[in-house]
Formats: sequence, C-alpha cells, structure tokens
Amino acid sequence: MNYKILENEPMSGHTTFRVGGPADIYIIPQSIEGLKEAIKDYTFGESKPLIIGNGSNLLVSDKGIRGVVIEIGSQLSQITLIDNDDGSGLECKKIYAEAGAKLSKLAREAYENGLSGAEFASGIPGTVGGAVFMNAGAYGGEIKDIVDYVDVICDGELKSIKGSDMGFAYRYSKAMDQDMVVVGAMFTFKKDNPEDILARMNDFNQRRRDKQPLEYPSAGSTFKRPENHFAGKLIMDSGLAGQCFGGAMVSDKHCGFIINYDNATACDIYNLIKLVQSKVKDRFGVELETEVRLIGEF
Repeated sequence: MNYKILENEPMSGHTTFRVGGPADIYIIPQSIEGLKEAIKDYTFGESKPLIIGNGSNLLVSDKGIRGVVIEIGSQLSQITLIDNDDGSGLECKKIYAEAGAKLSKLAREAYENGLSGAEFASGIPGTVGGAVFMNAGAYGGEIKDIVDYVDVICDGELKSIKGSDMGFAYRYSKAMDQDMVVVGAMFTFKKDNPEDILARMNDFNQRRRDKQPLEYPSAGSTFKRPENHFAGKLIMDSGLAGQCFGGAMVSDKHCGFIINYDNATACDIYNLIKLVQSKVKDRFGVELETEVRLIGEF
C-alpha cells in the first residue's frame, strides 16, 4: 500500500483557519501511484474522496467530514528546473512542480534561477495543486499566466492537459467541476534580473504584511470579488469592520478577511460569513460569493 491511513483525524490541524471536526478517514499518499491507488480504493460510484492540499481555502464543519479526505502534501512536492529552447530566440525556462509543492517555494525556485512570472505567488500560502485548481492570483497575476500544461488524474488515468484547455477564469478551472485531481504542472518563465525579481517579490510581500491580518488564522480572502466592486470595501462600508460572532471577526485591517480571532469554531466563522452576506445584500444589493470552500454540514 502506497498511502498512509489515519482515522478520525481532526481537520483543525489541516486547515489554515485552524478549525474543523474529524474526517472519518484521512489518507496521505506517498507517491503518485499511491494517490491513484487511494482514489481508486475509496471511490464508490458518485461517492468520491475530498482532495486537499494545504487547507488554505477551506472551512470544514465542526461536525467533520463523513467520508474520505486525501491530502496531497509534502510527499508529492518535488520541484524540477527544466531547460527549454522554444526556438523563439527568447530566453525562457520551465519548472515542473508536483501538486503538493508550496506555491511560495515555486516562486522562490523561479527567483533563484533568474526566472520571472511567479512573483505574485510568493506570499500565497497554498499548494501548486490548489492554486491550479482554482486559478489562484494576486497583484495582477494569475496561475493561468504561467501554466504550460497540467497533469491530472481523471477516470483513474494520468493525463496531461494544455493550460489553454483548462478553462481558466477568475478563481476557476475546469478541474473544479470535471472530476480532475491535479498532480502537477509545468510552468513557463522568462529570464530576468534576479535583483528585479526579488524587488517585486519583496514589494508584494510587504503589501501583504501592511494590509492583511497575517497574524491570525484565516483562509485568505473570504469572498470573491463581485463584478464592478471590491468585497472588502463593500463590507467596510456596511459598517462591519471588527464585527464578531463568537471567536470569529471581520478583520479591521482588511475587511475582506474573516479571521479566527479568539478560538473560533467553524460555526462561528460560518455564521459571520452569513451575517456579512446579509448585511452587504441589504445595504448594496450585491451578493457576496465565498471564495472559501465550505465543507461538511453547517
């Protein structure tokens, strides 16, 4: 068996919100073959395992998960620099990263090799797999901008899909609704001065520190950006900065973040999300859609 099995595993240890009840079965594959094996062993008709990475975009119910969770983490986190000559006369190189690799590590690897394109990702706390799955982005950059192709497990088989065929859109890829498990991706970069790359990374990361409540557990931006609006401004203008529900709080540093301020439960966070959605809808007529995935029964 190429995977490790844990029973009644608390999800609070596997999400950046630091909340969530136990998963009935928690599986950690030791290889891509182990991942394929686990998916096959625990797929029963329409019942499929929940695939997670760093848990940076999840809110798991206090009641936990009645089923199977598969973590694609450090055992599947290899990053490989690949020389590339595309005949264009431009210097470019590629990096292949397995799905469990941290996005920040991919950005660091690119910088250390004088490769530009991943600077926006240097402070995003998720994994490569999760970033590809939802087309993560920040500061004007998105994963779709640098993806060459994506390796996925689909129908039990390993397949490669061109980045242009992944249907990337704002916080979306077709992996989200076509039963694909991302196992790795090839990224293409352009050569640049390492000092310039580092300066951009440092600028983005300083902006994060200045404007985001990084000192508290959260799942990053709680809500997607509504068309023609900014979620954080709508929430602030609704008078919700610092609003609490139990141990959850709307950050007064950045209202787009709901934070685990004081030993919050998942229920606290969920109820605060609902309160924010209701208040913003009443005040501005705008429906806020969560960027955070809600898992389990609330």
